[in-house]
Amino acid sequence: MTTSKAHNAIIYDNPGSLSLKCVQVKTPKPGPGQVLVRLSHTGLCHSDYAVMTNGWSWLPDLPGKDQVGGHEGVGRVVEIGATLPGNTVLWKVGDRVGIKWLSSACLHCLACMSSLEGSCLHPTVSGYNTPGTLQEYVLAPAYYVTPIPQGVSPEVAAPLLCGGLTVYSAFQKVQAKHGEWVVVSGAGGGLGHLACEIGSRALGFRILGIDTSEKEQFVRDCGAQEFLSVGDEALIEKVRQITGGGAALVMVCTGANAAYAQALDFLRFHGILMAIGLPERDQQLPIQSANPNKLITQQLTIMSSSVGNRKEAMEVLDLAARGIIKPKIFVHKPNEVAAVFSKMTHGQLLGRAVITLDSEAWA
Repeated sequence: MTTSKAHNAIIYDNPGSLSLKCVQVKTPKPGPGQVLVRLSHTGLCHSDYAVMTNGWSWLPDLPGKDQVGGHEGVGRVVEIGATLPGNTVLWKVGDRVGIKWLSSACLHCLACMSSLEGSCLHPTVSGYNTPGTLQEYVLAPAYYVTPIPQGVSPEVAAPLLCGGLTVYSAFQKVQAKHGEWVVVSGAGGGLGHLACEIGSRALGFRILGIDTSEKEQFVRDCGAQEFLSVGDEALIEKVRQITGGGAALVMVCTGANAAYAQALDFLRFHGILMAIGLPERDQQLPIQSANPNKLITQQLTIMSSSVGNRKEAMEVLDLAARGIIKPKIFVHKPNEVAAVFSKMTHGQLLGRAVITLDSEAWA
């Protein structure tokens, strides 16, 4: 495969604001243990927006000017760097691979050795402290890219590398059983609709989706058995009525503080609140209803989950390969990225946005 000396990329040209710029950057050469990937698609995640606008002020070393964003990339290996001593050849030119939120994890810290790579103590993060996937070519560590199985199109695979992996990993951490009720808060969004898909179609849960009223049909199409509007004044009572006294699990897929404040009241005894959505800026508050009396008397648990590990990434892609889950995606061109982010911040997106990175799309 031929490789261009320079290529198109989208950079954050004014960190702290929604400001993007398409530029030409030099195409790098892979060093020892690296592969160069020609990307065809990348997903757009709310995490990209938070990084670009410095919405997660608690992150160390916020990205500087000209960072290439993105972390859900799919493409083909076009060049392979020198094999490190003692390593086997992992890929050949033409293989399809994916780049995740974690461009790499050390695999040696206690978190990694506990299969919790999302909490790696020495990570490299795509689009944050290494160039991301909003470009035509990207370097990646050969040991950490994910194989894309046959039968999964690149536009479907892309959002599964972060959004799908995140909710799948969260489900693996809980003890809710097949047939039990799961409430998905933010059910029509990028994370939430995947939680509905995976929870209902792959894992056999009964899903009650909560989101704005105009997203009801979309959420039901994603596998939710029941739906309630986030603005319903009797929301807590209706959740408990539908679920027969409360859900076994509430998965909060939005960063809204109000969603977290309500979540514990949706649970039955011994229920689990699974925190996934990351609040931004002034929403970074404690869970308001988490008083010790409630937690103790009802034996409730608050858990959290970051992105999953390499094995879980392969498992969630396999679900798509077998046709069990079908993410709802909407494909856009690079010049539409800013508009997609704007809709994302106003809660107007359904499902997951994917950017096509083919050469013609940049024109």
